[in-house]
Amino acid sequence: MTGDGAVSPPGDLLLQAVEGMDRPLFVLGTDWCFRYINPAGAHVLDRTVEELLGRDIWAEFPEAVGGPFEQLYRGVRASGVASGIEAWFGPLGKWFRADAFLTDAGLVVTYDDVTERRRILEERAAAVSAREEAVAETARAVMEAEIAGRHLMLLGDINLAMTSTFDTDEAVDRFAHLVVPLLADWCLVSVVEADGPRRDVGRAHSDPAMVEAMHRYADARVATNLPTAPVPTALRSSRPVVIPELTDAQIEAMVAVPAAREALRPLRPAAVATFPLIARGETFGALTLVNGPQRGAHTEAELRTAEIASRRAALALDNARLAKANQQVAERLQLSLLSPPVQPDHLELAVRYRPATRGVSIGGDWYDAFLQPDGDTVLVIGDVMGHDIGAAAAMGQVKTLVRGIAFDRLEEPAGVLRRVDHALVGLAVPALATALVCRVEQDAEHRAAGLRRLRWATAGHPEPMLLAADGTVRDLTAPVGPPLGIGWLGPRSDGVADLPEGSTLLLFTDGLFERRGIPLDEGRARVAEVLAGSADLPLEALADRLLADLLLDGVEDDVAVLAVRAHAVDSERPPEAGPEILPPALPLSRGGGAGSGRSGGR
Repeated sequence: MTGDGAVSPPGDLLLQAVEGMDRPLFVLGTDWCFRYINPAGAHVLDRTVEELLGRDIWAEFPEAVGGPFEQLYRGVRASGVASGIEAWFGPLGKWFRADAFLTDAGLVVTYDDVTERRRILEERAAAVSAREEAVAETARAVMEAEIAGRHLMLLGDINLAMTSTFDTDEAVDRFAHLVVPLLADWCLVSVVEADGPRRDVGRAHSDPAMVEAMHRYADARVATNLPTAPVPTALRSSRPVVIPELTDAQIEAMVAVPAAREALRPLRPAAVATFPLIARGETFGALTLVNGPQRGAHTEAELRTAEIASRRAALALDNARLAKANQQVAERLQLSLLSPPVQPDHLELAVRYRPATRGVSIGGDWYDAFLQPDGDTVLVIGDVMGHDIGAAAAMGQVKTLVRGIAFDRLEEPAGVLRRVDHALVGLAVPALATALVCRVEQDAEHRAAGLRRLRWATAGHPEPMLLAADGTVRDLTAPVGPPLGIGWLGPRSDGVADLPEGSTLLLFTDGLFERRGIPLDEGRARVAEVLAGSADLPLEALADRLLADLLLDGVEDDVAVLAVRAHAVDSERPPEAGPEILPPALPLSRGGGAGSGRSGGR
């Protein structure tokens, strides 16, 4: 939201997200100059953004010349294959983990200061070495070393177990079962949701016979804890709370309800240690370790390991929360940008979308279908450069411009593309896109003959195909204009063709047929082959077959497909086409309705 309550444009939100993210990032142009660096990236390099933008990286950091980072960047640029390294950079006195990958925007480098992690790894190695040396001394030293090794293994197991899932509840439950019984007899892991109450999600007990009793107490704990209890105290102070000898008086001061104290009694708590879960400055949960009378107070080693484990678990949980939030944002963005098409009159439409980016269900390709006020049906398919949320945000702006201009101006497709191109440049929308705009028209003469007329124009986009009822496929060719976003001042032209009854129009993005090592003509020929073999299929099944047969080896690029079947106009809409779906604000009669505009060409 902006300061006055208005919703920020998607591009602004994306820029704010990149500028404000903790992950350092910069982009290098072909001249090795900084094309972009976010504030986090400049800070880690002990510079400001203004000091680095437009500067040559090798001139600014001459000590890197000939080193591992130069080898990484040049190797990725030469091969196009993403890679990463971890190395020491002496001038800044830091260890860096750098990952680089090549995009159309330049060489993108993300990196982290891993000095602290290296220090922890060195400490781990030192601890293991100390344990091995102690083996030769005494049995007591052997036992201490063995325990230290177990603790170190626990930290590694926590990293592995919790980073392999984005389900926060599952990750918390794994965490609880990992620390028991190594660090405590039983434990509860609490999570405080951003918009909800505290929940005891992770629960584990070393004695199977006591699990039910633990659940009974955990179910009552959140509602009965007083502010003086360890978890509320740790959440407020963001500091550990350790009680080596828990007395009945302390329990009464922590648990308000007698029934909850009774539920706790069979568990016989004798010592408690609670550690807040803190990540990126936010306290969002707590780890509570409890020992019975036999085990007694937690040892210094257990407390130390528990504190490290809580920090690592907190970071893993926060990453899972962020990943889940990002996925939800992506899904909501997809729903808003790739909305179901209209189903006008006797036209049946089917759409398909397949993203190339794993874990994110959106990209730069889009489809659209809507009605103009006169009843003509407008079909759009396009492709914004990129395969991620950034591309989707730019795509949303382009799609909105196409839709708004086409609806308002009632122009031929070439005119729509011309206006959209100029609007993108004039509004400084950071997008380069191909697009194909079609309009299905039908005047009285064509309607009487059972025909529709298709008018289309393309801005650098693959040409559509038309499947006749007898299985014949032909390319619909027209002059191809340049992509949108460059402010093209030259002419753009329409193509015109009949759309007979029973025919199927196919619009698609290049991800459907472009493959590495395969000529484009061969790829399009394969699309035509599958399309010709699907003439007898219902439209939805035809769309499914296209993706199943053509994407059998996986997706190399985003794929969008829009298929339109022209059913007979002198009979009822066939049942397999489903119900007619029209905008409620656009009243149209059957005689001059969607797909049967009364004005014809303009």
